[in-house]
Amino acid sequence: MTIKDTPEEWEVRATATPFVGNKTSVRTDDVVMPDGSVARRDYQVHPGSVAVLALDDQDRAVVLRQYRHPVRHKLWEIPAGLLDVPGENPLHAAQRELYEEAHVKAESWRVLSDVYTTPGGCSEAVRIFLARDLSEAEGERFEVEDEEADMELARVPVDELVRGVLAGELHNNCLVVGVLSLIAARNGDGLDALRPAEAPWPARPFES
Repeated sequence: MTIKDTPEEWEVRATATPFVGNKTSVRTDDVVMPDGSVARRDYQVHPGSVAVLALDDQDRAVVLRQYRHPVRHKLWEIPAGLLDVPGENPLHAAQRELYEEAHVKAESWRVLSDVYTTPGGCSEAVRIFLARDLSEAEGERFEVEDEEADMELARVPVDELVRGVLAGELHNNCLVVGVLSLIAARNGDGLDALRPAEAPWPARPFES
């Protein structure tokens, strides 16, 4: 038996979009089940995201602390953002987010992991990159607003982030997956064996 996710699409008898927001929407589908019954499924339609685990030469990750209203927490996270343009190259989006949120650029990029964040209720797919060989970005810092205006920036040793994840002190999905994927890669075939930054991403096909 091969343990691998596979694409599949069950019949939809009816669909509606009861809510349309600025970046996402809510869809209601009547889906035909294997026994022939029809079940209603409500879910958030999401354009997709990218996230960046950026490591400096002291094995510290660039992290930021930001208020997240739905969970009523300030969370430590890695730089991340939406795929604002359909078909946008995720590497370009990740480079943009690293610049905008941390004013940092990286020379080396790899794919760490591809995840569906909450597949039971949201279509969001995230590609998490590993960025290395960091340097300060040139030019003016990106002007922030809303929650980002209160954002804190830090560089934290990877070992400390792993400890925080396993202690239940750090909860952001991309940070958790990114940090633990990094450790797994190091303990496996090494970081140079990770997929290239332009690796195909069936969940969100893109132009090179």
